[in-house]
Amino acid sequence: MFLILFLPLLTVQEANLANITKAISDGDADALGQYFDQSVEVAVLEQEDVYNKAQAINVVRKFFAQNKPSSFSQVHKGASPNNDSQYCIGNLVAGGKTFRVYIYMKVNGGQFLIQELRFDKE
Repeated sequence: MFLILFLPLLTVQEANLANITKAISDGDADALGQYFDQSVEVAVLEQEDVYNKAQAINVVRKFFAQNKPSSFSQVHKGASPNNDSQYCIGNLVAGGKTFRVYIYMKVNGGQFLIQELRFDKE
């Protein structure tokens, strides 16, 4: 019985992560922004700040414009013991370079929203 109640959360969690992965792969900042919380910590290489949702989308859009993604692959993902947060680490090949991408999400309003997004040079 417990498992049946728990399955919908896992399904939403996996669907969100699949959509986030696709948005990064496609270089689609607007699609990715649908999963941003109202404020998001975004780090692009050495520049790091906390932005509101609209600003964060613009920062990511600029990054994608300068580094056109060709592929993104998940390397590792996990969740907190009580399943109220999760993370994903992946490799993004963009503009002929490889970036390590870190995504941290927490449950807010019944769905997982991105709290932190990092693009670090490999």
